[in-house]
Amino acid sequence: MKVCAVFDIGKTNKKLLLFNEDYQIVKEEQSQFEEVLDDDGFPCDDLIQLSSWLKKTLESIKQNPDYEVVGLNFSAYGATLVHLNSEGKPLTPLYNYLKPFTRQMSKAFTDKYSSGFFTETASPELGMLNSGLQLYWLKESKPSIFHQIKYSLHLPQYCSYLFTKQPVSEITSVGCHTAIWDFQKKDYHTWLESEHIHSIQQKPSVSNVATNIEGIAVGVGIHDSSSALVPYLKSFDERFILLSTGTWAISLNPFNDEPLTDAELQKDCLCYLNYQGNPVKAARLFAGNEHERQTKHLAEYFGKEIDYYKQVKYDHEMVWFLRNKFKQATPETVDVGLLKDCPFVERNLNLFKSYEEAYHQFMLDLVAQQVASLNSVMGWSKPKQIYVDGGFSKNEIYMNLLAESYANKQIFASEIAQASALGAALVIHEHWNSKPIPQQLIHLKRYFC
Repeated sequence: MKVCAVFDIGKTNKKLLLFNEDYQIVKEEQSQFEEVLDDDGFPCDDLIQLSSWLKKTLESIKQNPDYEVVGLNFSAYGATLVHLNSEGKPLTPLYNYLKPFTRQMSKAFTDKYSSGFFTETASPELGMLNSGLQLYWLKESKPSIFHQIKYSLHLPQYCSYLFTKQPVSEITSVGCHTAIWDFQKKDYHTWLESEHIHSIQQKPSVSNVATNIEGIAVGVGIHDSSSALVPYLKSFDERFILLSTGTWAISLNPFNDEPLTDAELQKDCLCYLNYQGNPVKAARLFAGNEHERQTKHLAEYFGKEIDYYKQVKYDHEMVWFLRNKFKQATPETVDVGLLKDCPFVERNLNLFKSYEEAYHQFMLDLVAQQVASLNSVMGWSKPKQIYVDGGFSKNEIYMNLLAESYANKQIFASEIAQASALGAALVIHEHWNSKPIPQQLIHLKRYFC
């Protein structure tokens, strides 16, 4: 069976998935590795173990007579760099993007390059989550190591490098809150040259395939958030917004190429580059984390199980009652900046007669925030379709309230297996697959107001 092997590298789970030519998953393996400590004592992924696992796992699949590996690609989390010396060997641990970035260093940088810099690079100021600032940090704090660096590769490209020995820069990794890409000039920002940082400045690849080895088309790797968008771009012709929900609810509009404004940046908007090198306007809301926090609080207060919310059915009459009883948050009045609280935190639980009533009110408040976040990326094109995937797509109350908020749009819950891995296989489709891309990659359920 001809297959495309995709390594999907998450912070917690490391997966190998094999897709047949119809994009069905025919094999899946999953591993978890213990974190190690970097040279400053901060936890990080074990680069040596990860590299060894990638090589051994692929070799095992190649030895399996059931499969003929004809494609290979990598989807991995962003904001993570592997620094190589002139011999192609890693120089540092795999520094964690959660590692603290000191206020002094942050101030020194912004004093040097002005606050407008973050708008130009379409990146909220996020410290080590801006991978470019990791290079600045390394230059300032570990100059002896910095001066040995020949190439700095984002994690998806390092995974590809392990098999191709070709150091490449790739557009989705460069264009995801890195603070290194000038979205107006469509080139690396000038601050890199000012700081004499050259290790990352190869021209970003948009070809998606690095080389062909032993009859295997090997991709250059892709940033996981951008990869999850690929199945939608390949499946739908009409303009849409993808609302990808998990710990973060991220609204992605691939059809809004309007420059990011300072006001949007303050609302936690940013820009990505998709696999074709085009800008994607995005906005983040910490909705999944807020849901976990509030449902735990509600369970304790009303004496219910922690996941009791799963039993709460959407009640239109209860929504109507709550709207008449309490002053409601609206998309125009809620805050949606970085880590802003949901309006529900200000409500007195004594005023609710039941868990069901309180939970419905919480969802009304959360969806008001979500609509404000979605509206911030809508742009002049105002897509007619909104696709919701991830955890909230299974929440009937959330989906019904969202559909009600967008009566003039089509709201769909979408279900797609292993979206980021699937996207990585799809971007190299023509290099390994002779069949057309199937029509039914995504299962949809429409909600009506």
